[in-house]
Amino acid sequence: MKLFEEIPYLENEYIAIRRITEDDIEALKELTENDKVYRYLPTFLFEKQFDDLYEMLNKLYGEYFETKESIILGINLKEEDYMCGIAEFYGFKDHIHKVSIGYRLLERYWGKGIASSAVSLMLKYLLEKTDIEIITASTMVENLASAHVLEKNGFVKVVAASTEDWGYDKLTIVDKWIY
Repeated sequence: MKLFEEIPYLENEYIAIRRITEDDIEALKELTENDKVYRYLPTFLFEKQFDDLYEMLNKLYGEYFETKESIILGINLKEEDYMCGIAEFYGFKDHIHKVSIGYRLLERYWGKGIASSAVSLMLKYLLEKTDIEIITASTMVENLASAHVLEKNGFVKVVAASTEDWGYDKLTIVDKWIY
């Protein structure tokens, strides 16, 4: 199957990664309003571009999905049935079977193994259900927690401390990872 043929639903015994709905707006608001969550992320992320999160949600699975920009899904901790973060497939290059992955979690869910579980589920989906062969990720050099999550899930750092435009005043120093 090709990525973007469907909006995936992924789950294990701990979390579910699924379409974001209007029921998730409060969690999405909590996420997007926390500067600590976004301190190691690009400034131009889709969910940060809208004052009206309902408008964002309408575009997320409409034009944004149709143009194959990104698939953004909610991460739910099953025991709480509350969206605790976002999982994203982005940078899709169909002709070389490549995509990048990323995630962001509500601060109160940091350090609970959710990120690692989400990355593991995303990898399993991409490798077992789609024709994706190359999976990459990028992290700011200072983001040691995300670097650890990627290493734990089998990613290898292939470029250290390169510069990219992440929307800040200066170029951002990032590490590039491949699975």
